[in-house]
Amino acid sequence: MTPVPPRAGAALPTEPFGRSGLPVTALGFGAATLGGLFAPLSDEDAHAALQAAWDAGVRYFDTAPHYGVGLSEERLGRFLADKPRADYVLSTKVGRLLVPGTGAPEEFEGADGFYGTPHRLRVRDYSADGVRRSLHESLERLGLDRIDIAFIHDPDEHVEQALTEAYPALAALRDEGVLGSVGVGMNQVAVPTRFVRESDIDCLIVAGRYTLLDGEAARELLPLCAERGVDVVGAGVFNSGLLATPEESPTFDYAVAPGPLVARARAIAAVCARHGVPLPVAALAFVRAHPAVRTVLAGMRSPAEVWQNVSSVTTEVPQALWDDLRAADLLPEGAVLPRA
Repeated sequence: MTPVPPRAGAALPTEPFGRSGLPVTALGFGAATLGGLFAPLSDEDAHAALQAAWDAGVRYFDTAPHYGVGLSEERLGRFLADKPRADYVLSTKVGRLLVPGTGAPEEFEGADGFYGTPHRLRVRDYSADGVRRSLHESLERLGLDRIDIAFIHDPDEHVEQALTEAYPALAALRDEGVLGSVGVGMNQVAVPTRFVRESDIDCLIVAGRYTLLDGEAARELLPLCAERGVDVVGAGVFNSGLLATPEESPTFDYAVAPGPLVARARAIAAVCARHGVPLPVAALAFVRAHPAVRTVLAGMRSPAEVWQNVSSVTTEVPQALWDDLRAADLLPEGAVLPRA
């Protein structure tokens, strides 16, 4: 499918999100790419990707201090500086503070998968003071007066502190009107499930655990979210590459994809091809169809990638494709399919 630039000023469908009910577009801009994820990205290319997304109607942007040790936030903030603040929804994350690094610049290259970044180090901190400091410093990097959604980022080994310190601090800011919504963003399901059960969180980012290849979140987490009104951002919908380009040296969750998963992805792609639907289109449509999911994030490095994802998220998928995938036993257990 050749990406075609959408009409300038185009509008994407929106849904109310979180406690504040702010409208998020069906496709969100996952700004890890702006921090040089996998490869360096110039300021000019970062701006071009953001401008293409804005022109295509994308109005939800998600970033984090982790992404390029602040570079993503800085670039996103510069782009949004002249945009009406009421016209977009912005989320960032807490859990990693940034401090100046020492040593040679080359020692920082590629740290945590990010390239071309400032010389800073990440320090994990899920304390109440750390959360407040993190938000303050994020606002400084963004150059904005507020964010809309704060996610506790990857508290895998800091669960108790995140539950007893980070969440209450964010909830207090939410209750004061400083934040619209509070959530957790992770690429696993056990800890988010605890947060949904044990706190009054508003939303989650579920990364890679509800896709055409991985239905782990469908067993308990997503039904629980739907029951309790916790809104979900679907991320990692391509499982870091395998569901985008299974024919090329694919990766799954940022590592070389296992042979059986590659074979399964290629079988899904073959069914999609019989219906004239590119695999990424089906991958996005599948995640968006779950009743707990309000939007999907995609990382985009160029206008062409923006146009591809916007086209994918707005393309209708025939019901017969889902029927054929189910008949071939190529859907995850617990899958919720798009309505006809």
